[in-house]
Amino acid sequence: MTTRFGLGMAAAAALLVASTALSASEAQTIREALAKVLPDAKPTSVQPTPIDGLFQVEIGPQVMYMTGDGRYLIDGAIVDLETRENLADAAQNKARLRAINALGEDEMIVFEAPNAEHEITVFTDIDCGYCRKLHQQIDAYAAEGISVRYLFYPRTGVDTPSYDKAVAVWCADDQQAAMTEAKNGQPVQSRDCNHPIERHMELAELMGIRGTPAIVLDNGQMVPGFVEPKRLAQVLEQQ
Repeated sequence: MTTRFGLGMAAAAALLVASTALSASEAQTIREALAKVLPDAKPTSVQPTPIDGLFQVEIGPQVMYMTGDGRYLIDGAIVDLETRENLADAAQNKARLRAINALGEDEMIVFEAPNAEHEITVFTDIDCGYCRKLHQQIDAYAAEGISVRYLFYPRTGVDTPSYDKAVAVWCADDQQAAMTEAKNGQPVQSRDCNHPIERHMELAELMGIRGTPAIVLDNGQMVPGFVEPKRLAQVLEQQ
């Protein structure tokens, strides 16, 4: 797991671990140590892990680990060798999903399946070829019981044609129809309104997204790139 901070440090693993509590002084020490190296990073959560002396730190959708004395930071896999579970991945998935859901569906364009069994969140770019391919099969995803929640990530950045198209779609009277038109290469009337596009982009950056479509499953797992509907339904059932 590589974060936007580019830390890439060694992983930690343990066969026998002991639960530990987090004291107020340890939490403060961890926050102060992190602030020295990442002054713009504001932890949203500091909590104990099953490993004695190691604590989980969440910064929005990002997860990292620090020792209680604030000296060591671990950014990588933490594997329970008895269960073979990657604790870091599980924590990262939960943090990612919490950050997305904190936006709320009022800040998404949702194509809801009539008999939804799963929902995915897709970071999309109007001008991305595979994003268009995904949207062209939106009815097939619905047929598989998959609702699609769209967030925008115009990869060319703010105040570019892709960004302007995202704004136009968001500000349209019928967002779903405008999304479909834009994905089919049809022009959408340019409008301006209060919109969440830059918040979508900021979240995508925090999550380390570099390409689109980027699919987040309903357990928080990230799946990069296009996945055809039946295959995605299989992945969702197996998660």
